Amino acid sequence: MKKLFHVYCFELGNYFKSKSFVISTVLICVAAIVAMSIPGIIDSLSGGDGADGEENQMAETIAVCDPQGMIQDDLILSYGKAEIQRMEDDKQVQEAVKAEKAEIGFVIKSATEFDYYVFNKSISDSAGELFKELMSTSAKMKYCQDQNVNYEELMKLDAESILCNEKVLGKDSGQNYWYSYILVILVFMIIIMYGMMIATSVANEKSNRTVEILVTSTSSSSLLFGKVFAGATAIIFQMGLIFTSILGGYKLNADSLDGMLDMFFDIPAEVLVTFAVFGLGGFLIYAFMYGTLGALVSKIEDLNKSAGTAQMLVMVIYFLVLFQMQEPDGIVIRILSYLPVSSYSAMFIRIAMGTVATWEIVVSAVILYASVVAMGFVGAKIFRNSTLRYGNPIKLTNALRGLRSGKNNY
Repeated sequence: MKKLFHVYCFELGNYFKSKSFVISTVLICVAAIVAMSIPGIIDSLSGGDGADGEENQMAETIAVCDPQGMIQDDLILSYGKAEIQRMEDDKQVQEAVKAEKAEIGFVIKSATEFDYYVFNKSISDSAGELFKELMSTSAKMKYCQDQNVNYEELMKLDAESILCNEKVLGKDSGQNYWYSYILVILVFMIIIMYGMMIATSVANEKSNRTVEILVTSTSSSSLLFGKVFAGATAIIFQMGLIFTSILGGYKLNADSLDGMLDMFFDIPAEVLVTFAVFGLGGFLIYAFMYGTLGALVSKIEDLNKSAGTAQMLVMVIYFLVLFQMQEPDGIVIRILSYLPVSSYSAMFIRIAMGTVATWEIVVSAVILYASVVAMGFVGAKIFRNSTLRYGNPIKLTNALRGLRSGKNNY
């Protein structure tokens, strides 16, 4: 245990001494705070008015051809101040827009149809949609006038909101979907990134023959377990700082953000605990796998080929879980929630979005962590048997076969 602790401290120190680790953590934290502050900065630069003052403005000059006299100027002006140019026909409207005497033009053909003319249409152009609303308002006003109905009373009734007091007695899958989606992607990225870091560390030590010195002073189990536990600690530290930065930036800019990200931060405590338990277990089992695969090569350039097995498995599980998120109680996600290589995300999805019994969670967690321990010791044995094997990469099948026979004949 003392040797394991020394390896753990040494490997953890390497993470914190790594410029790339420190710089990337600081940059991500700063970027998170800046990203949360952008809406507030925009509001302050625009004087806090935002786009509210101009949201209904169609244009400064508008050419209108209305042979039937269906639209009055005061109705158009209710959508913003503008210079209205009345035209006799379609041709005059087109010429006014082409000559840039009018920014936009409308030719009203009937109560339900009009032509909209604009010379260069911008991405944010909404004048056509605004004029649709104007035409609809005009039609309603004419109907009320013909039927002797009070238009204001009709609009008041039309605008009356219907309150729906929704009471979700179980889980709201629609609300939970997006934060579940993000957390699944997060644990996938962590496994890929830190798994390769562990594999690279193991392969480096074997490539420069440092491992030959290490195995004389400590056991292979201490080496592999120390590397994996140090990686897990580094992840917890880094993710904790990043999450604190995001949450802190969000709280500082709560007014300008107007609660738009509440759905991502309003995560039930039991879901967060489950994510932590299963996410950590998932990382550990793959970290041992990556460490083992890193020990099978003696040259760094062979690492990607050796680690491809773990990479492919992680990718397959990732896409299977994402494709099954729409059916959190389906048979596929149920099976995946018990397999140790996939339960880290599948069981989390079931807890966050579906129906799962407490005993199922316990059984899945026991299987996961028992597999972590088994993977750790199997990986340590392969690590020990592969330590002094140089040359071509050792095939995983040969390593496992040699492990079963008790001979290093691979």
